[in-house]
Amino acid sequence: MTRAIHHWINGKEVPGKSGRTGEVFDPATGEVQAHVDYASTEEVDAAVQAAAAAFPAWSAQSPLKRARIMFAFKALVEANLDKLAKAITSEHGKTLPDSKGEIGRGLEVVEFACGIPHLLKGDFTDQVGTGIDSYSMRQPLGVVGCITPFNFPAMVPMWMVPLALACGNTVVLKPSERDPSLANMLAKLFQEAGLPDGCFNVVHGDKPAVDGLLHHPVVQAMSFVGSTPIAEYVYATATAHGKRAQCFGGAKNHMIIMPDADLDQAADALIGAGYGSAGERCMAISVAVPVGEKTADALVERLAPRVRGLKVGHGLDPEAEFGPLVTKQHLEKVRGYVEHGIKEGAKLVVDGRNFTAQGYENGFYMGGCLFDNVTTDMKIYKEEIFGPVLSVARANDFEQAVGWVNKHEFGNGTAIFTRDGDAAREYASRIQVGMVGVNVPIPVPMAYHSFGGWKRSSFGDHNMYGAESVRFYTRVKTITARWPTGVRSGAEFNFASRGH
Repeated sequence: MTRAIHHWINGKEVPGKSGRTGEVFDPATGEVQAHVDYASTEEVDAAVQAAAAAFPAWSAQSPLKRARIMFAFKALVEANLDKLAKAITSEHGKTLPDSKGEIGRGLEVVEFACGIPHLLKGDFTDQVGTGIDSYSMRQPLGVVGCITPFNFPAMVPMWMVPLALACGNTVVLKPSERDPSLANMLAKLFQEAGLPDGCFNVVHGDKPAVDGLLHHPVVQAMSFVGSTPIAEYVYATATAHGKRAQCFGGAKNHMIIMPDADLDQAADALIGAGYGSAGERCMAISVAVPVGEKTADALVERLAPRVRGLKVGHGLDPEAEFGPLVTKQHLEKVRGYVEHGIKEGAKLVVDGRNFTAQGYENGFYMGGCLFDNVTTDMKIYKEEIFGPVLSVARANDFEQAVGWVNKHEFGNGTAIFTRDGDAAREYASRIQVGMVGVNVPIPVPMAYHSFGGWKRSSFGDHNMYGAESVRFYTRVKTITARWPTGVRSGAEFNFASRGH
């Protein structure tokens, strides 16, 4: 019998009542390993009402108390790292070291949230008028909805939930139905860390669950990461219902390789950034843009044997460099993109479509694919493939490379590899992309900066995590105060304990 994955509402697992469930696969074997409940609108409402009921007491807690729970949560995640990572690998398919790395990047944001007493400090101006002071404070919004993608079932929830909670909000999370177990595991760790019941709830499901959050009058804000069409839908629907929204969509990340670059270093960077996690990353480099024919020829000469030599296997295999794709449907979609690229005239230098893992013939595996002579009018250049497919688009010069990146509809991440500081500085200044790497292939910012793209990669006024998220999850209140002359009290000699 396959295991059942239920909702987490008001501090306990709640079996679904809608009668609808979804299959959760083991991508390595192709077998169904669990069934996850799909929430109805009524079940979403139950989670929202639990969050709303918990909000007054939670928001009234001092930031110091909320920070202490974040510290405890961080320690519990670290203590359960192996268990959490194995669960990610089991449902997503990525390698175990990649799963641990995902959790590590999530913990960086938890660490940032531990500093919430400082982050919530307001401003104060003495004597704005005679006997009048003015000061501001940041206060929580209320119930926040979070919708997270399949490719980072731990990291993205940890980019959203700890900061939303630390700011004093309560949360309802709708994780991907493809790998939902991590959300419940994190909920239990939050409870063990001392988070009051109702502050963090999890509802599983598909569009009815998403719409339940978007249309609910009690939900004040929505955080979303996923594909661009859904991001646009979530943003439009949320804002139409008076909610704040930060929505992050798709990407087509270019890496420019200048003639003076270290080509071995660039090739190694492309292998990791293009094929890591089977290319199922919104920050994956999917287009290499060598400048000049000589650079392009030398780069492809280095890339081809590396791609052919990639070790694809079960995520628990210590020798595997990447594992299977998340579902059979997604595997077929990626294969379809490769076939389309061939029809459009791109040169398929390395074809990994027919790869099978020995002993796991029913798994959702695909080897690395490498295209050369890709042009900007091709579908494989325009659209996000989200698989182990790297395209080489040859640029004549620096200006043409910059033009391609700036004209693309996505503007999530980009990188330039060069030894020329002037070229790097010019690129960083002119490029219309939210995150830029200079000799860094995947420029995901540290937790005390902020993550976010431009153009059709991001919708909303605030980026994710860092100070931007503190501003997103709170609103400013400004007080102007004047006090009449009163009677001063006498001396007090006790030392009051703060935060209690």
